[in-house]
Amino acid sequence: MIATAGLVDFHCHLDLYPDHAATVRNAEAAGVFTLAVTTTPRAWPRNHELAQRTKHVRAALGLHPQLVAERESEIGLWDQYLAETRYVGEVGLDAGPRFFKSLDAQKRVFQHVLQRCAQAGDKIITVHSIRSAKAVLDLVEAHLPPERGKIVLHWFTGTKSEAKRALELGCYFSINAGMLGNERHAPMVQAIPLDRTLTETDGPFTRAGDRPSQPADVASVVGGLGRLHGLSSKEVTDLIRENLRALLT
Repeated sequence: MIATAGLVDFHCHLDLYPDHAATVRNAEAAGVFTLAVTTTPRAWPRNHELAQRTKHVRAALGLHPQLVAERESEIGLWDQYLAETRYVGEVGLDAGPRFFKSLDAQKRVFQHVLQRCAQAGDKIITVHSIRSAKAVLDLVEAHLPPERGKIVLHWFTGTKSEAKRALELGCYFSINAGMLGNERHAPMVQAIPLDRTLTETDGPFTRAGDRPSQPADVASVVGGLGRLHGLSSKEVTDLIRENLRALLT
């Protein structure tokens, strides 16, 4: 059993659990550095309020690509809140069959997000890229110079060559249990250098046994990365924490 203190869950939807406040408290009690992503700017104030009371939880300001069709008009609200946070997400593109029809609107929103983050400087952005890795990287390259902000590709399922391009653009990757358990993505995951790797659960969209994952369940990702790279869980934990420190400096 891996001790949870000092672990990193860089992408978790704490406000989508039945008891938002309790889930924040649990992450804090476990000592897991948790990035609480939001799917709409309307969720920002409450997430921010709860995170501010903690040492380990931070809130990110998002407008999820899967919600852009109905909520593109909320980008003005997103703009209003941007100065309140260093963390942005969940944002990005989703070209899966259910959301493909809103892809042009998604690109408008994501380009806007990148441009505003570039203007502000020093933002850290957790990015969704389902079936759209090339388009995401094209927009990042065009609108967010590496010295103006940092990208963390969450649950990345692109190709090995797309991962290589992302690395060249300075991106980090947050790895979850679903990625480690998918044989198709194994070569891409192995190609990501450990010094650009973070860990995530993407709870409650992933499960630990018969329940939704909690931030502390990121311990299983640490174990999986250790097995993949021939390292102890402690070595992986220390490396991930070092990567987080590098990301934040």
